[in-house]
This record gives sequence, structure tokens and C-alpha cells, in this order.
Amino acid sequence: MISVAGLSGGDDNFVLCPPEALSWENRQLRILEEIYRVSPTILCMQEVDCFSFLKDKLASLGYDGEWVQKPFSPCIEMKDNMGPDGCALFYLKDRLQMISAHPVNLKDNGRETNQTALVCKLKVKDDDHKAIFVAVAHLKAKSGFQNLRHQQGKHLLEYLIKHAGSEPIIVCGDFNASPKEPVYADFTNSELGLRSVYKATSADQAEPKYTTWKIRLGQDNKNTESCKTIDYIWIRKNLKISAVLTIPEDADIGPNRLPSFRYPSDHLALACKLNFT
Repeated sequence: MISVAGLSGGDDNFVLCPPEALSWENRQLRILEEIYRVSPTILCMQEVDCFSFLKDKLASLGYDGEWVQKPFSPCIEMKDNMGPDGCALFYLKDRLQMISAHPVNLKDNGRETNQTALVCKLKVKDDDHKAIFVAVAHLKAKSGFQNLRHQQGKHLLEYLIKHAGSEPIIVCGDFNASPKEPVYADFTNSELGLRSVYKATSADQAEPKYTTWKIRLGQDNKNTESCKTIDYIWIRKNLKISAVLTIPEDADIGPNRLPSFRYPSDHLALACKLNFT
């Protein structure tokens, strides 16, 4: 399982990142290299505006996938864009079979929003009795939208409660929310019995110090640094964690932060190895 965010094109005001590292010609190779390095059975991605490219390239590695686009993607306003962005899920066809894939427009008290999730039911090929629900989600970004993220998270939880039954569940996503936000508390305390993989396996029972660390040019023409944890992998308690992908240290990321030649996204990849209990 690996969750990756931030694949959309453009420089996005990453003023310290070399332009060559932001070019699609370089980034596509780094993205594929990161996926190949982990070789996940299930791959969840957000801000994917290059689904056809990824589906074609990953097919040679044995993957198939599904994608749901954001209703009104800001990507289409960008010069030389590759189309709208959305959430994608890929899986290894020799190990899993897709049973169903449903786009979920995340709602705010019944009103549709511009954020989506993709919820898939997958069956283990060598065991007809083992199936799993996997949701990949991208909640509303930026400060001041805590309540909207809260409502979007509640809607996703309600959907899973209604459709997943007692099956194992994995939720991967860019929540754009720190562990202090209400949406995080909702997932922690949900009747689904979810737990955050990185928190559950840490020595101090805490989330990583960061899952994104970037420097952008602000509206005042000054560099603004943002270092925070907003990405998570949630699992139901009928799944067992045997390993997680280590978060890079400060020195590994470097003074110019993310993205870079080494890290093609402004979010770090999260990954874990899971087993059925």
C-alpha cells in the first residue's frame, strides 16, 4: 500500500525548486521510480492529472486502475495542462480482482463540494472469502476550511459504514488536516474502528512530524515555509501492520524542501505492509 499526493503540473510557486525538477519530463521518471521502488500491491494517488499516462506505464508492471476526477479541477486553468486532476487507485491484477469502483462526491451537510473520493472493493484472488474496501480521498485544502473538511470526512465515513459492512477497510488520502482538526478525531473515534498506521506503529504513538514540507512564494513576495502532517493511511482493526515506509529525515529532504529532483511530489509517499488478522 502506498499513498502519493501532489502530481499536478505547473511550478505552483515552489521558488527554491529547480525548474528542471518540476518539468514533466523529469517528474514522470521520478514518480515511476518511486512506485517501482516500493512496488505496492495497492497504490493510492491524489491530484492525478495524468491517469492515462500512469495506467499505460503501470500496465507493464501488472497494474490496472480506476480514476475519478474532481468536478471543477483548477488544473484545467493552467497553461499546457494535462486535463483535470482527481483520485486514482491501482492494484496488481495477479493478486487482486476489482469487484466494484464507486466515485463519491464528498458532501457538506448534503451539499455537493468540489472534492471527491474513490471507493473500491477488491477481492484477494487466491481466497474467495477475503475482500477489502479501499478508499482514496482528497479533502479541501487551505486554512479556514476546517469545518468543510470535517463534513467531507463525515460523509466518507457514513458511506463506508453503509457499504463496507464488517469487511477490512483502508482509507488513504490527503486530508489537508492536522491531527488537531475535528476530521482527524472523527476518523480516530469512528464506529468503523479505524486507526492511523503511522501513529499506531510509532514509539511515541504520534503521527510523523511532517508529510509535506515546502517553501512557496507568498502574496507579499516573501518565501513562506510550511511543514506539517496532513496525509494518512487509516485501517480497520481487522488488519495487522507489519511494516511502514520510513519518513525521510530533515537532512535527506534538504534546505530547499519539497518537491526536488529526489522527491517528485510536494507530499512524501506513505506506505505500509498489511496482513489480514
